[in-house]
Amino acid sequence: MQNNNLPIAIIGGGPVGLSAAAHLTKQNLSFIVFEAGQSVGQNMLSWSHVRVFSPWKYNIDSAAKELLLPTDWKEPNENELPTGRELVEDYFHPLANLPELKPHIHLNSKVLSIGRKGLDKMKTLGREDKQFSIKVEENGTINYYEAKAVIDATGTWNQPNPIGSGGVHAEGEQELENHIFYGIPNVKAYHLERYRNKNVVVVGGGHSAINALLDLADVQKEYPKTQLNWVLRKDNMDKVYGGKKDDALEARGALGIRIEQLVNSGKLNVYTPFHILKLIKDDNGIQIIGDLSGNKETIKNVDEIISNTGSRPNLDMIREVRVDLDSSLESVFDLAELIDPNVHSCGTVRPHGEKELRHPDKGFYIVGSKSYGRAPTFLMATGYEQVRSIVAYMAGDKEVAERVELNLPETGVCSTDFGDAKGGNAGGCCSSEPDLADASKSSCDSEIKKNEKTGSCC
Repeated sequence: MQNNNLPIAIIGGGPVGLSAAAHLTKQNLSFIVFEAGQSVGQNMLSWSHVRVFSPWKYNIDSAAKELLLPTDWKEPNENELPTGRELVEDYFHPLANLPELKPHIHLNSKVLSIGRKGLDKMKTLGREDKQFSIKVEENGTINYYEAKAVIDATGTWNQPNPIGSGGVHAEGEQELENHIFYGIPNVKAYHLERYRNKNVVVVGGGHSAINALLDLADVQKEYPKTQLNWVLRKDNMDKVYGGKKDDALEARGALGIRIEQLVNSGKLNVYTPFHILKLIKDDNGIQIIGDLSGNKETIKNVDEIISNTGSRPNLDMIREVRVDLDSSLESVFDLAELIDPNVHSCGTVRPHGEKELRHPDKGFYIVGSKSYGRAPTFLMATGYEQVRSIVAYMAGDKEVAERVELNLPETGVCSTDFGDAKGGNAGGCCSSEPDLADASKSSCDSEIKKNEKTGSCC
């Protein structure tokens, strides 16, 4: 029989994992957090210089705020836009250091595998009565922990997609990884020497790529020999620019306006739709060979590549857990039809909770960006809503678990037609959501009527 006195394991000490810890604390449910990095929010520190689009009021979880307010925590101005570092230092650290949370957070603790104790995925008899067994590498030592439930909030940031066409590495990509930065480099400060006066290619069509390009454009002003190239797979630049002045998140809308101006300035070479097939390094630099609108094209003499092609979930650790994932997105199955970028042009999804996030192995949940699988966008506040619902269910309050408690701002775009992407007019809605944005909502009443089957938007 499963020991009900065991803790609930949270895998990942980022915003959604810490939110889960806060909600479990409020419900007086025991928990343990495993964070692979040396700090909570470690992944955000890798883009610490980047300012997010949504103000503080959308970035702080309600249960976390309730725990922090009675302390000497200084609440940030709700209308200011934090950087990744400010999120960690002004919110995650104070939360993680609360006496209710700190003893239960294990840093430098990488989860290697999760499963039912003594059972592989194939065994069914008595499965629900078995606790979860978690194999963890902590400072070079392997330890095993048991838990009555697991919340996987590991995200996808450490699993970047390759730059090659078709979701696989381009020929020569892995051999040249010392010339490829997967993420958002701090090109104006820490990484300036790497990019100034160099021929740089940025790959990707999301807001991470736009951030990198706009920073590189500033470098180009001071170091005119810096050459900028943008490789995208999209065939419509309007999808990239987003809501612009109609976006309720002003900073995000401004980003679309600025990148459109940069494209029109002639100081940026745009290759789209371009599919990278091969990288060759010779005495002149890296030659990027690919397909441009059906024709062979080579981007010549490149010094550095910045990859912003999105991320994918790490499924190795849950190989022995019975999970229900969509075959194409690798998202939680019941979310797939709501977030499939082949069908929807928006990064938001109607609020969902415990019921949609259940898996065949009772007590196991995937939350946060990992719940969206390979879908290109995720909203931080949506993750907070996910864990609020799950924890309420764990506490036995099904009514609260089923309640919707999510309010997000407008994106400003609500009707992009993706045609017959999946067999039939899909009538898209909302703007493409940035990969680092944490808040969005669309005004899509007319589109919902078109998409009642998929429940797109809102």
